[in-house]
Amino acid sequence: MKLALRTRLIGGFLIVIVTCSAGTAIVGVHMMGKYIANEVQNEVRHDLNSAREIYQEMVSEVRSAVRYTAVRLFVKEALLAGDPGKVAAELSRLRQSEGLDVLTLTDSSGTVLLRSRNPTVKGDSQASNETINRVLSSKNVVASTEIVPREELLKEGEDLAVRARTLLVETPRARPPQKTEETSGMMAKAAAPVLDDHGEVLGVLYGGKLLNGDYHLVDKIRETVYEGEKYHGRDIGTATIFQGDLRIATNVRTTDGKRAIGTRVSAEVSDRVLTEEKPWVERAFVVNDWYITAYEPIRNVTGQVVGILYVGVFEGKFADMKRRALWTVIGISLGAIAIAVLICCFLSKTLMNPINTLVLAARRLADGDLKQRVQPDKSTEEIGALGKVFNSMAASIEDRDERLRQHAQEQIMKSEKLAMIGSLAAGVAHEINNPLGSILLFSRLLLRKAPAEGVQRENLERIAREAERCQNIVQGLLEFARQPEPKTEALDVNEVVQKPVSLLENQAMFHNINIVKELQPDLPPVCADASQLQQVFVNILVNAAEAMNGEGTLTIATRAVPDADRVEIRFTDTGCGIPKENLPHLFEPFFTTKDVGSGTGLGLSISYGIIERHGGTIEVLSRVDEGSSFLITLPTAKETP
Repeated sequence: MKLALRTRLIGGFLIVIVTCSAGTAIVGVHMMGKYIANEVQNEVRHDLNSAREIYQEMVSEVRSAVRYTAVRLFVKEALLAGDPGKVAAELSRLRQSEGLDVLTLTDSSGTVLLRSRNPTVKGDSQASNETINRVLSSKNVVASTEIVPREELLKEGEDLAVRARTLLVETPRARPPQKTEETSGMMAKAAAPVLDDHGEVLGVLYGGKLLNGDYHLVDKIRETVYEGEKYHGRDIGTATIFQGDLRIATNVRTTDGKRAIGTRVSAEVSDRVLTEEKPWVERAFVVNDWYITAYEPIRNVTGQVVGILYVGVFEGKFADMKRRALWTVIGISLGAIAIAVLICCFLSKTLMNPINTLVLAARRLADGDLKQRVQPDKSTEEIGALGKVFNSMAASIEDRDERLRQHAQEQIMKSEKLAMIGSLAAGVAHEINNPLGSILLFSRLLLRKAPAEGVQRENLERIAREAERCQNIVQGLLEFARQPEPKTEALDVNEVVQKPVSLLENQAMFHNINIVKELQPDLPPVCADASQLQQVFVNILVNAAEAMNGEGTLTIATRAVPDADRVEIRFTDTGCGIPKENLPHLFEPFFTTKDVGSGTGLGLSISYGIIERHGGTIEVLSRVDEGSSFLITLPTAKETP
């Protein structure tokens, strides 16, 4: 299907613009999304740092409360007096005021002397507890996060065991559970030594906060870090404390709006944080939706991972941001494409107007208006140059047409002149031929009766000789005028031209002439009369020898002209040449540059007629003192008329 240049230009521009715009949009949105994701991940990483500080602050508060209570005088006095029961009320009050779930006193061997929450249970040993053991050995305060078994929670209070008990909830993307409930609890715990005046350990005071079901800490992280920001009615930020992979305190909500207690972390996060003990800061599935998350391990006093601290930002907000950015980029791209289309149309119109002008001028030129010219476009260098070239071409065509017209007129005049001369010659020949025959007859009769020698015989012989010469001239005129049709057959020009050369090269006038043959092999055949062509070639060869005075180089060349379906025969001599003023008359009958009596001036005229009857042409190029070149062209056999 052919398309207009303007359509192609606009189509090409649109393809480039749409491709570039689409590529830019895709890359832009991808880079924007990647940038937003990186920024959010960096922000979540900072949020995790803040959450860690809040968590550590909570542990430090427990540590401070236990440490300050352990150095109170009444505690030391109760241990020295061996009556810890008298401080039970005060320890219970301090536990409540400090927000502790556990505050227990042991002796120097780790045996429990008093549980402020459950005074009735005592006498059991806590020496195997790593935190207590480290306090006893180092005499320093120790604080950490610990997993407390159900048995120990029951000792402190049945309500703590109930709080710690958590049913496991089936969670998407989490590992299949190995049990249905968790009964142990995770506690932020601190222990401090009670020392006498000599620095010896009288006992250990330990206390802690049970994190299971305690939403104060996670809500404080959310309010501090995310300032309660919401998106479409839901919290934009969330925080969670995991005991192992189990959510024990969280503000992540399930689909029914409840806190997702008992749900579990996804398997991929569990592998990274709990198994590999490395932080996770990237996209993750949280309960029922995707979040940009940060997880890090929570370790006990020995460095063992016992839980996970988590913060996350709801991904929907940023997905909507990316979607809005995408539509914004698409809108901008479509607007740019629309503007580009208008510009393309304007530019293509500006470009096509001078081209259309050139096309119209070319059509008029093709229709014969050789005076057609265009005003070169000055706004575009290339089209302006094209206009100048067009004007130059039109001028050249007009000039060539004028020269061809003049040449055609000259050829027509020459043909008419030759035809007129031929008709005149035929008439004159008929009128002269009979008297010449009578003169020749009676002169020969008189010669028979004339003496063998004497002036009378010489005069009669001269009369007979000149009469024969006149008769030959008349015969040539008749041959020129009659122009008999050639008897044509398929011929090899190389073979035809070889015969007169072989005939003449042994003649005396050719002894000092170097004949050079440049004959192209495998010439296409021509349809011609061999004898008439040989007559033409002999005439040209003899004229060339006479022009060189028997010395020089004669070059005979043949070649095929495939595009024109013609064969060329060229005869080039190094003779005296022909004056320019004689060239137009060269093929006219009786025109000769030889001395009187040396030629009739009919040879080239007859040759011209022969070639013309064969549908060919004969031309001559010559310069004085440089030689002459006769060029004969003949149509190949399939083109012969």
